[in-house]
Formats: sequence, C-alpha cells, structure tokens
Amino acid sequence: MKRFRVLTIDFDSRPGTLTLEIGADWEPRVKEQHQRNKTIVLQGLIAQYGSSYFEAKVRNFTDLGSLPLSVVSFHNRFHAQARDAFVVGAYYPALTGICALGERVLNHLLLGLRDSYRSTPEFKAIHRKKSFEDWDQMVATLEAWNVLLAPAAEKFRELKRLRHQSVHFRPEVDTNDRQLALDAIRCFSAIVQEQFGALGRHPWFIPHIRGASYLKKGWESNPFIKLVYLPSCAKVGPYHRLEGAPGSFRVVEPIPYPEGEISDEEFAQRVEAGPTAIESVV
Repeated sequence: MKRFRVLTIDFDSRPGTLTLEIGADWEPRVKEQHQRNKTIVLQGLIAQYGSSYFEAKVRNFTDLGSLPLSVVSFHNRFHAQARDAFVVGAYYPALTGICALGERVLNHLLLGLRDSYRSTPEFKAIHRKKSFEDWDQMVATLEAWNVLLAPAAEKFRELKRLRHQSVHFRPEVDTNDRQLALDAIRCFSAIVQEQFGALGRHPWFIPHIRGASYLKKGWESNPFIKLVYLPSCAKVGPYHRLEGAPGSFRVVEPIPYPEGEISDEEFAQRVEAGPTAIESVV
C-alpha cells in the first residue's frame, strides 16, 4: 500500500521574493510582510556575497531566477557554485563551470545506468569507457534508453552549443561573457527542472496530489529512478505525517497497513482524503 515520497529537496526561491511586485490591491499587513521578507533576503545576500558592488550582485541574483525545486543528486552542489560565481561577477568561470557540469551530469547518468542496459545496441559502444566527451553520443544513448525526457535532451543539446561557443576560442566571448553565462545557467536550470524536478508533471509522479510528490508504483524499478530519486525518498503510507525540520524529517505512520497493493489512483485519493479515510483500512 505504500509509495515512495520525495523528501530530500533543493531549492532557492529568494530571487522570486525580490522580483515580486507589491500589488495595489494587497492588504496592508500582506504588503508589510512582503517588504519584511525582501529586507530579510537582502540582508542575507549581503552576508553571503558581501556589500561591495551590491546592486550589481542583486541584479545578477535576480536575473538567474529561482533555483529549481529538485531532488538532491549529483548536480546540486556544483550548480550552486556556478550560480554563486555569476552573482559575484565571475561570469566566465560561471559559464565554463556550468558547461562542465552538464557534461559531468551526462557522464554520471551514463556510467551509473549502463549496466542496466547491457542488452541494448548502445551498450556495446560505451561499456569499456571510463568517461565520455561526446555530448551527442551521450544524449542519444540516454534517449535510446528512455532516460532523458525530450525537453531535457533538447536543453542538453542547447548547452552543448553554448559550451562550444565559449570553450573554443572566440574573441567575442570577451565582451559577451555575462550573457553567455546567464544563458548557460538558465539552460542548465531548465534541465534540472525537467529531469530532476521534485515537484511537477513528470511521468514518474502520481498526479493529483497537492503539495507533495509520490512515485508511481510502476516506476519504482526504473534504473533512472533507482539511481536518482530513491535516495531522496522515503516509503510511506497514505496517512503518514512528517515530524522534524526539512533535511531531518521523521516519518510517523498512525496505523499498521494491511498487506496487498492499491492502485496509484486509490493511493492519491487516500492521501487527499486524509485521516478521515483511515477507518476504511483498519
């Protein structure tokens, strides 16, 4: 009866807080709270990045947009480092760093998943290698294995083009490094949202459950899900509750669940019904 719920997530919504304009029709207390939130965010940015050239740093920070809500996997730490480099004005390091990260993520996926696809034609071309540099081959292989979703695959190809424009010498990069870095980081953020998202309409999530993501039963044995998502999940029943703070949640189940399975649709209905539906299983 249980399903895997995504619990370990990464996000940063502060850019959205800074760019959200106060509406004329907002209640005074809501306006005051929003202004307090903006002040808190700005004070935090000064502590994080320093006060020198602060207006430029705020512009860089907001131009990046919010950090996508994603599972904690092998992209999060270096993604944050590339964004930090951009905020402080280190545009070329941010550009080359995020492009290198795209290649690193493809390598992680290919090396971590290939043993699950030994019977495929693609395996023969890659099984001896310890790392890969050919983006076209990596993306095509992961597409053939139905690992990459179509929007993520297209964004990887876009990031490859940005990488080649930036790493192979072109004089114009000297004067366009900020825009190239911004485009590349936004491109990688889109990859994260599409392929590693912790909330959304991904094919492996049970739909119609508000505020949380649960994996469909049929996806639990999928190699990509086992590699990327399950380490960030806990297996829970439909009536569980979470105690503690994010990052250290403890799952509490109010009842022992009977043996047997239920459909994803019924699981979603029970989650939405909440404790009032407990009587139907005890």
